[in-house]
Amino acid sequence: MQSALDIVFAALSDPTRRQILTMLLEDDMAVTDVAEPFEMSLAAISKHLTILTRAGLISQEKRGRVKWCKLEPDALRDASIWMQSFGQFEAVNLDAFERFLEQELDEADGRVHSGEP
Repeated sequence: MQSALDIVFAALSDPTRRQILTMLLEDDMAVTDVAEPFEMSLAAISKHLTILTRAGLISQEKRGRVKWCKLEPDALRDASIWMQSFGQFEAVNLDAFERFLEQELDEADGRVHSGEP
């Protein structure tokens, strides 16, 4: 049996599902509104929504004739905690690295022109 974390990461592995989650950050949405920006059938979107629901990332409820999707804010907590364990590895600051390289190259260029090794 898959762990809850495996199911969440499997659901997040698809770019369409990640985009749906991003859309739901703003507000609850009707399924038809979720489907609108995608060039796929409503049935295909429904499959994505089912996967997100099974992972606990969203919930769906029927209000009248319309099915609504809602982001479940606590659903990513365990995945976030797991990912934060890798926070000990600081991201590379590319701007600082570029400045460092320019400085090193300028210094090396100056040594070459002045005859220094």
